[in-house]
Amino acid sequence: MRRFTQVLTGIAVLSLLVAAAPADAQKAPSAIKIGTLYASSGTFPGLSMPSYYGMRIWVDAVNAKGGAYVKPFHKKIPVKLIAYDDQSNTATAATLYTELITQDKVNILVSDAGSVLTSVAVPIAKSHKMLLIDHDGTGPMFFTKDNPYIVLADLPVSSIWPRYIADFLTTDGVKLGIRRIAILYATNDFTGSFAVGLKGFIDAAKAPVKIVYFHGVPTSTSSYTVLIANIRATHPDAVVEMGYPNNDIAYLRDLEDSGVKFKWQFALFPGFEPELMMRTVGLKGLEGVFTYLPSSVVHYKVGFGMSLPQYRRAWDKKYGESKVAFGFDAVAGYNTGLVLQKALATTDSMAQLALRKAIFAQSGKLKTIDGTFRLNAEGAQIGEITPLGQVEPNGKGGEKFVIVYPHKLATGKPVYPTK
Repeated sequence: MRRFTQVLTGIAVLSLLVAAAPADAQKAPSAIKIGTLYASSGTFPGLSMPSYYGMRIWVDAVNAKGGAYVKPFHKKIPVKLIAYDDQSNTATAATLYTELITQDKVNILVSDAGSVLTSVAVPIAKSHKMLLIDHDGTGPMFFTKDNPYIVLADLPVSSIWPRYIADFLTTDGVKLGIRRIAILYATNDFTGSFAVGLKGFIDAAKAPVKIVYFHGVPTSTSSYTVLIANIRATHPDAVVEMGYPNNDIAYLRDLEDSGVKFKWQFALFPGFEPELMMRTVGLKGLEGVFTYLPSSVVHYKVGFGMSLPQYRRAWDKKYGESKVAFGFDAVAGYNTGLVLQKALATTDSMAQLALRKAIFAQSGKLKTIDGTFRLNAEGAQIGEITPLGQVEPNGKGGEKFVIVYPHKLATGKPVYPTK
């Protein structure tokens, strides 16, 4: 009887020890699977491939140190990146996002770059109750109160992007003599909402300026000669052109070929993808253009991860011979990894909403190569704001960027009218 009691006691103690041990520690996976897409062809490789390559740098850096620390398992676990080529096709992307969730059963889902390829992921992730980590799909319609399954990691939502352009044009611009503004945009979720937001900000400012041209064109537009002539006929003091890289490239080339020189010209991607734009447009076509200056150009004080010079060296070491250009999306892919790394290290579990909670806990605290990470209640990025700058020659056959707005960040004064 005494021996039987001892056996029961031993079993009870063992049971208590098993119960006391972290349950997740017994089930730690061999790898944390992160699923994403990239576009090697079609319309969006200029955005997608740098972003994908940036994520690969983060994965390699984490795995070189034994993996990412995952709090629920109390250990470092290697990260496995599962990636498929959607070829810039939204139908293909929809199929592949579903495959990552249902067949690969990834732990974390990351969208392809840009709003077009992100747009199909949003409803799929929501229906599967899978948190979508959105690189830089900034369409404001993605972020709603009834959808807790999305977080924007690397760029402000496009409804607040236009603020610096509008503020500049309605204050400094008015002092320079800007009164008539033309806006040309590609009709996608990204630049379409950007254009509407810009118009709204300008109208709300009640400044002595007038929007004399407001026109949208398909994202597939490749010829702007007629459009440029139509804009010129309105006699604008400032022209804002917004599209994806293929739009900016075609517009700026046609502008140079036409011999037209608007007094104030804005385009998005001379700042966001400067190497790509220099390679395809050239310094002559870019000189004087106003643009946003993102974290691939502006140095931020870093609290976590590599600084911009450190990251650029890592990029050149890994991809120096590649045709993929270094720009903002290269930074975005790496920054997404840093956000995930912080979430894995602090989450209470690997449940999707627990990961979301851990990411939200970093809002206002996480300072990386991309600036200060800050979210609103719907998961839209409202930090990481990019200043307004202008392209100037650096005297060595290349370009340099001068920050002109806001004044507290300015490194020079705007040239108006442009030469």
